[in-house]
Amino acid sequence: MPEISRFYGIIIYMYVSEHNPPHFHVWYENYKAEITIEDGIITGTLPRRALNLVYEWLDLHKDELMNNWNKLVNFEKPDKIEPLQ
Repeated sequence: MPEISRFYGIIIYMYVSEHNPPHFHVWYENYKAEITIEDGIITGTLPRRALNLVYEWLDLHKDELMNNWNKLVNFEKPDKIEPLQ
């Protein structure tokens, strides 16, 4: 389970053999969620502040996330993505 990014205690993962739609996993403290890349639909729970930070990061890195998704579909190693600053 490759870690893609980490910021403000939030950890972003993408898994090698995943299912559609393209998404990423978020861990924050005791919370876990999946968020779709294209439209930001969340499954799971995150505190509002953490979710807002993840959405801000998603808006900045949507293309890179889709590139990583495509790499994983082709069994390639995903790239790290800059954290939110």
